[in-house]
Amino acid sequence: MKMKRGKFILTALAVFPLSLFAKIKTNLVSRTGKGFKVNAGEARFGEHYKMKGVTSNTLDIKISGSDTENEIAVFEQTGLTPNGGPPLHIHPFQDEWFYVVEGEYLFQVGDDKYSMKQGDTIFLPRNVQHAFIQLTEKGKMIVSYSPAGKMEDFFKVTDKWTTRPTKEEIVKVFAEHDMQVVGPGLRVD
Repeated sequence: MKMKRGKFILTALAVFPLSLFAKIKTNLVSRTGKGFKVNAGEARFGEHYKMKGVTSNTLDIKISGSDTENEIAVFEQTGLTPNGGPPLHIHPFQDEWFYVVEGEYLFQVGDDKYSMKQGDTIFLPRNVQHAFIQLTEKGKMIVSYSPAGKMEDFFKVTDKWTTRPTKEEIVKVFAEHDMQVVGPGLRVD
């Protein structure tokens, strides 16, 4: 009887650290276990990010990578910069899609160009160069990244810019967030 009790105690002591580790791991890499609502005009965590120095666009996190174990991030982008948009760039690790809520845009995906208006959706596969330009005074799009990657951190960095960054600074910040700038932004002909 003593041997069985001793083995039981040793087994229990051996399993205890494993169960503790599992709880710690769950807290570090978790998925939201409860639904949530983000109201119109609001951001998931109450912060509106701007791409200061590049555009006047506002980006609101609607679904965070921290909600999905980094599988997806969804933003609402309010476009306040006519003829503005990002440089031609590549996401090596992420697919991206846009849904136009308001306004008109021109997208380049690879060598193809697409005129986009309210209700249109566009898919941008990873490793394919792309850019867009806002054609109207105001616009609004839903943009999603899969996986979420470093996009939330990217917008936090651009929100801190107080002056227009140099091309070198833009290339550096894009690279630090797993994107590669491969050309200038689109221009309206």
